[in-house]
Amino acid sequence: MTETAQRLARMGIKTADILIPKQGIDLQKWAVVACDQYTSEPDYWKRVGETVGDSPSTLHLTFPEVYLNEPGKEKRIAEINKAMETYLDKGLLDTYPDCFFLVHRLTEASRDRWGLIISLDLECYDYSKDSKSLVRATEGTILSRIPPRKEIRKNASLEIPHIMVLISDERRQIIEPLAQKTDKLERMYDTELMEHGGHVSAWRVHAPEDLEAVTAGFEALYEKLDPSNPLLFAMGDGNHSLATAKSCWEDLKKTLSPEERKHHPARYALVELENIYDPGLVFEPIHRLLFHVTWNDFFGVVAENAASVSIKPVKDIHEVQKEINQGKEQKFGYLDQKGWNVVTLQGPSASIAAGTLQNVIDNLIAKGKADVDYVHGTNVVEDKGRLEGNAGILLPDVSKETFFQTIIKDKALPRKTFSLGDAAEKRFYMEARRIR
Repeated sequence: MTETAQRLARMGIKTADILIPKQGIDLQKWAVVACDQYTSEPDYWKRVGETVGDSPSTLHLTFPEVYLNEPGKEKRIAEINKAMETYLDKGLLDTYPDCFFLVHRLTEASRDRWGLIISLDLECYDYSKDSKSLVRATEGTILSRIPPRKEIRKNASLEIPHIMVLISDERRQIIEPLAQKTDKLERMYDTELMEHGGHVSAWRVHAPEDLEAVTAGFEALYEKLDPSNPLLFAMGDGNHSLATAKSCWEDLKKTLSPEERKHHPARYALVELENIYDPGLVFEPIHRLLFHVTWNDFFGVVAENAASVSIKPVKDIHEVQKEINQGKEQKFGYLDQKGWNVVTLQGPSASIAAGTLQNVIDNLIAKGKADVDYVHGTNVVEDKGRLEGNAGILLPDVSKETFFQTIIKDKALPRKTFSLGDAAEKRFYMEARRIR
């Protein structure tokens, strides 16, 4: 191990052997959005399937969660594993060893953001609520979501990640200097993305001087951490995917010798790092869709989770968004067949609206009085919330300026509190890495 690699390892970081499609493969068909998006929109995934057809694509290597509860899951997983082996056997992927990738994403909303593809050491990650690990969950991990995802990963040859991890680099000393020298880096890919995903490009980072600069930048952040609570990497998107990788590794390492554990590829997970201070990185609240719910049942449980509740009808979603993001009271928007309302809580059961609502939703589900989906963007809330038997819940914005300190002080936020951009701005699958 080189001296630079040793310094990176101390911080839970490793360069990766990154795989991308060889020249000639249609990258616009190869790259599809994260599998946990559009879970209430099967038409989206139908269109993606029609676009891709039989072409090489990450659609054939991942499991869109819209299909998780449908019959034939075992067959789909077997086909995913077979497709991975086929792509490898046919040489459809080129390997770039011991490097990072610098990634630039321009979304259709004209937001451009920069990221760095690295490997994180799963030994430095703990997704439990009271974790004080270097790599940490920022929202509550739903343990029941891990086993079905382990079935997908445990026999897979490759990982193709949509995980996005945040760093708090106020001095912009890690990713941003690389972004200023792309003319001196080797471009790896450059493509438009399907379904209004925008554009994505990447450059290889492997020259000794660039790896040294990145390492020094991480060390500057690391040295400022509180040794008793050293949060260096905070989950942005894909926590359950990283938790699944961690769980699979914990199972696997029991079968390995101490020496094998040091270097086994499954010990690491490929992620995209983003600086929370990147102006193109926008925090979006994750909203809720309730099904098979009534007004009386919902607000009956809301009343049990607050000292007092006021409900104000408003004309449209724009008025909702304005009102729930001002003032000190805890507020959220509620939509059903009759229209929009702004709900204000006094003496709520949790410190933020997402927490109070989760208490309400968990109670309703336990009583068999509702089902829930967590959705990105407001269009689905508007469209589906108005249907008979449904309700749409609109949450207020999340502050990214105090994000890291909130996690350090208050631990993980309620699950499904925030998202990095809306659904179309999520990370698209592109890079892969061998894990077997």
